[in-house]
Amino acid sequence: MEHPENSAEYAGLQVNSGVEQPSIINPYLKRNRFRRRELSVAEMVEGIVKGDITILSQAVTLVESVNPDHQAKAQEVINKCLPYSGNSIRIGISGVPGAGKSTSIDAFGIHVLKEHGGRLAVLAIDPSSERTKGSILGDKTRMEKLSVHPDSFIRPSPTAGSLGGVARKTRETIILCEAAGFDKIFVETVGVGQSETACHSMVDFFLLLQVAGTGDELQGIKRGIMEISDGIVINKCDGDNVDRCHMAATNFRNALHFFPKSESGWMPKVLCYSGFYGTGIKEVWDMIYEYIDFVKGNGYFNYRRNEQSKYWMYETINEQLRLKFYNNPAIRQQLQDAERTVLAGQQTSFVAAQQLLDSYYNNL
Repeated sequence: MEHPENSAEYAGLQVNSGVEQPSIINPYLKRNRFRRRELSVAEMVEGIVKGDITILSQAVTLVESVNPDHQAKAQEVINKCLPYSGNSIRIGISGVPGAGKSTSIDAFGIHVLKEHGGRLAVLAIDPSSERTKGSILGDKTRMEKLSVHPDSFIRPSPTAGSLGGVARKTRETIILCEAAGFDKIFVETVGVGQSETACHSMVDFFLLLQVAGTGDELQGIKRGIMEISDGIVINKCDGDNVDRCHMAATNFRNALHFFPKSESGWMPKVLCYSGFYGTGIKEVWDMIYEYIDFVKGNGYFNYRRNEQSKYWMYETINEQLRLKFYNNPAIRQQLQDAERTVLAGQQTSFVAAQQLLDSYYNNL
């Protein structure tokens, strides 16, 4: 389109060319100027023991990395932090989606920091999308008070399609947090499912959050998660929902009588509270501390931690064997041939798997 100033009637006018736009990148900026210096293992351990949150976050990132060099360095840091760990109360928190896990953690955390002091770390496992492989990692937005508290540390981690690996990294993160001086640690799971077993194997007290209207005693018996719970709390006990919550608590108490007695000798309690209004929080913490005193008194506390250490040793062996098998160059080539023979119906899945395993062991 012709501009009007270019027409003959405006021949006396002179139109200057526009000013060239400068680059959005500062030409005087040195690329390596703001690159963070990589800390050594000794510096990282020293910072963690002093309670430096920034260095602790870098160490957790190192633990979560899949880079072999990062993993080797992370194991060195964990081994050197091990003597400073073990002096905390580890609490696992789970429940159905929408039960109010994040809101409850915010209320529980603020209460215990106010009443008992100390430092609190929250490790949240966030599910990753099967399609995009991404995670929201937004649990911190629901913990409005705890996220700005100077004595709290909130770290969400994505599952990235590997629940077992994330669970192992979460256990290693617990060691780092304990070495940094956190004496209370919450582990929040993604919801009801396989993650509960992994979470139970790394905590001292497993708390199950429930809401009213999830079924009667028969439904409670069928839920395997109740067998590993050390305490059950009914959330959203406020307003018109109070009577329903107390009825649900009665149903869960009745269901617990059908389970065999736990190894610790502890009978799980069922309480009602409101995470939104902050009512009943003290009773929940009283139950947790009563349980800790009970299991420390009969020796089950140390026994359970020793069993957990053995469990994670074997889990690590299983994970490493699996990684070495799939990363073997010869196996990678044979996998495609095995897939074709299975899909063509020339051999069964079990025979193909056995042949791959035999080939792997023969090449060791």
